[in-house]
Amino acid sequence: MRVASFIRLFKSLDYRWYSRPYELNIIGVRSPEMRAGKFDDRMFVIYLSASGKWVIHSFACTTDPGTYWLKSPMHEKGTAILLEGQYIDTYQIGFHKGKYKALVQRKEVDILRDMNRDNSLDFYLGKKYRGLFGINIHRALISGVTKFIDKFSAGCQVLSSAKDFYLLMELAEKHRSLYGNKFTYTLIDLRSWKRKKIMKALFWIGTVMSITTLSLLLFTNNNNQLKTTKS
Repeated sequence: MRVASFIRLFKSLDYRWYSRPYELNIIGVRSPEMRAGKFDDRMFVIYLSASGKWVIHSFACTTDPGTYWLKSPMHEKGTAILLEGQYIDTYQIGFHKGKYKALVQRKEVDILRDMNRDNSLDFYLGKKYRGLFGINIHRALISGVTKFIDKFSAGCQVLSSAKDFYLLMELAEKHRSLYGNKFTYTLIDLRSWKRKKIMKALFWIGTVMSITTLSLLLFTNNNNQLKTTKS
């Protein structure tokens, strides 16, 4: 996507867009894929350069938990899946699990808990919660590119490439030096949009079928009345 497309999208959703130099727009885009386990989502980091030009970085990531934690959840109510939305000033530079610098949750977010312990992401039966869950933005392996999520995400937003992650943190440090230690994260869920389209289509199909059924009943009743009158 081009920067202009993101700006139009954010405006349509009434989301906040940051346009001061080196003020980061951090955007996760969740793919329509329902199977968990791969880094098949994208994270875009967009900012205005000192020269007034937009810069956009696109990183492979996951916005979903890995299959390990879906099947063996840490929490008795199920594994956390971050819900679509804009989380303003919700992240800060801190330490992921006390081990290395990352963007860590500082304010409440909305999640869904997947409870059925399989390798498919469940967006229909899970229960919604809001709170501090440690949904951080971090990397997978310390170096190189990680192909499979495995234990690297129990709900966090995780970059597959260590190099991409270090660039993100470099940009975050620049942002912090100018605007303070607070970052907004926006999650765009293409899977959710796909579900909404399907539900809308089913609604209209159901409506058409109801109208057709009603028309048939009325037509049948009218025919019966005509036959009765003629006899």
